[in-house]
Amino acid sequence: MELNLETVTTPPRPAATVVLLRDAPAGLEVFLMKRHGLSDVLGGAYVFPGGKVDAADAELDMAVHLDQPLDRLHAGLNEPEIDQRTAGAVYVAALREAFEESGVLFAGGQPLPGLSERAAALLREGLGFNAVLAQMALRLQTLSIVPWSRWITPVTPSVTNKRFDTRFFVAAVPGGQVASHDNFETTESIWLSPRHALQQYWDRQIELAPPQIMSLAHLSRHAGVASVLAAARARLPPVIQPEPFDHEGSRVICYPGDARHSVREQALPGPTRLSYRNRRFEPDAGFEALFG
Repeated sequence: MELNLETVTTPPRPAATVVLLRDAPAGLEVFLMKRHGLSDVLGGAYVFPGGKVDAADAELDMAVHLDQPLDRLHAGLNEPEIDQRTAGAVYVAALREAFEESGVLFAGGQPLPGLSERAAALLREGLGFNAVLAQMALRLQTLSIVPWSRWITPVTPSVTNKRFDTRFFVAAVPGGQVASHDNFETTESIWLSPRHALQQYWDRQIELAPPQIMSLAHLSRHAGVASVLAAARARLPPVIQPEPFDHEGSRVICYPGDARHSVREQALPGPTRLSYRNRRFEPDAGFEALFG
C-alpha cells in the first residue's frame, strides 16, 4: 500500500458502499473483492462493493422503483445538508454498485429464480441500470440495506490521490443469490470473518485501506448478521473524517476520540489511530489493538 503525499483541493465525490454479510457455521462473514491492479483507486486492495454516485442515480423514478419514501431515506442518512432526492440517489447508487460489482440484486419481492441473472444479461446488452429496473418492473429494496457509517476523505488522502464522501451500508445477502467479483473492476473475491480478514492483512496475504481496516475491526465485535443490522438500526450513522498528521517522519491517521482529533467523542470501537509503518497502516499497539 503506497502512501499518498499529494494534497487534493477538489471536493470529495459522493459515493456509496454496501458491506455484504452472511452467517456461516463459524459466525459472521464479510464479502471482499480485490480491485484490479491497474485501477486508479486502491488497485490491488480488497474492498467492499461500491463506487461513485452517478447523475443517473438521481434520475430514477423513485416513487415507482424504491420501496420507501424519500423522506424516510433522507432521515436515515442523517444528512440535513442534502435534499431528499440526493439522499435517494445515494441509496440507488449503493444498490446499483452492489449489483454491478457483485451480482447481488436487492430488488423484487420474494427471491425469484434467475432474477439477478436476467437483469445482468440486460446490462450486458447495454441497458442502463434505470432502464433495467423499468423493463423488468423491479422495485429496489432499500429496506434491506442499513446506513452504517459515513467516511469523508481528508484533503491529504493517505492511500489515493482522490477524495470521496462515502456512505457505508450493511446488508445480508438475499437468499438464493451468490456474490462474486465481476472480472473487470475486480479480479478475485472471498468471504471471510472480519477477524480472519484482518489476520490475512496482518500476514500480508491481502491489502486493505484504512476505512476497510477500521470497518472490519468494528464488525469483529458482532457474532452474526442480526447483531450488525440491529446495531445499525439503533443509531444514526457516524461521520468519520480522518485527520492525518506526520509524526517522526511517519504518517499517522487519527479518528474521532483520539487526543489529536478535533472530535473528542469516539465514533468507532477499536484504535483511534493507525500509523504507516512497514509499508502499511497498523495500530501502534499491534494486531490485538484492533479488537481491544
